[in-house]
Parts: sequence; C-alpha cells; structure tokens
Amino acid sequence: MKALKVGDTAPKFILPDQDGEKVKLIDFKGQRVLIYFYPKAMTPGCTIQACGLRDNMEEIKKAGVEVIGISTDNKEKLLLFAEKEVLNFTLLSDVDHKVCEQFGVWGEKTFMGKTYNGIHRVSFLIDNDGKVEKVFDKFKTSNHHSIILEYLKNHDCFG
Repeated sequence: MKALKVGDTAPKFILPDQDGEKVKLIDFKGQRVLIYFYPKAMTPGCTIQACGLRDNMEEIKKAGVEVIGISTDNKEKLLLFAEKEVLNFTLLSDVDHKVCEQFGVWGEKTFMGKTYNGIHRVSFLIDNDGKVEKVFDKFKTSNHHSIILEYLKNHDCFG
C-alpha cells in the first residue's frame, strides 16, 4: 500500500453517493475538499469519526473545505448511516475499492489475528487545483476532526 503524498494530483473519480447520485471530484474544482476514507459505515469507530466531522462542519466550511467520506459500503448502507447519524456531508460508495486503490488506502490489515485486505483510515485535503495539500494518517477516530481543524487554523484557512 502506497498512499498519495503531498503534491500528488488527486485521481479523478466518479462514485455514487448515499442517494445514488453520481459525484465527480471535478465537481469540486476550485474548492478544497477533505476526502476521508473509512472502513465500514455504522461501526463504532467510523461513527465516532463521522459524528466528529458532523459536529464541526460549520467550522470546517468556514475554512472553505467540503467533506466527502468514502468506504466500500453500498449506497443503501450509506443512506442508512447518513440518516441514522444525521450526517451533513456526502458519503460515496466505492464497492469495488478502485478509488481506494488509486489513493493508496486499500491494503493488508490485521485485526484480532486475522489478516485481510481493507481500507486504511487516511484522509486527504485536496487543494483548489486538485493536488494533495495534506495527508492525515496519524489520528484516533475521536480526534480526527480536531487534527483537521488544528491544521486549518495553523494554515490561515479562516481568512
């Protein structure tokens, strides 16, 4: 697994959102986008991470950043997740994990002695020009949002 790094161009993609609408990265051209990859909707860690973003969305948007969550869950599960947790950002379904592979977040994992392939929890801040501005890969699900906000505050993203 080799994740994208700062300065790399974000792969162009089209994926269905929780409502089945096609979302393209190019739709966000000229905007900054936080693309966060998470393993599985409606699991404890992923719920904590998503709710942290939800609860801080006003601050994130003040910094001019849109948020997109990507997992390999189907759109029906994403819709349930979004409705249950009242999420205020877009979730995308990458069931065949092609976009995960393009970003370099799909790979071998070990959990409770079992080895399998899955999504590594990594987030990418994509700049206005479609390049990776920052890679967030050292955080807990409970402080993901605060690490992102700290970065945005330290880089004068609030005007």
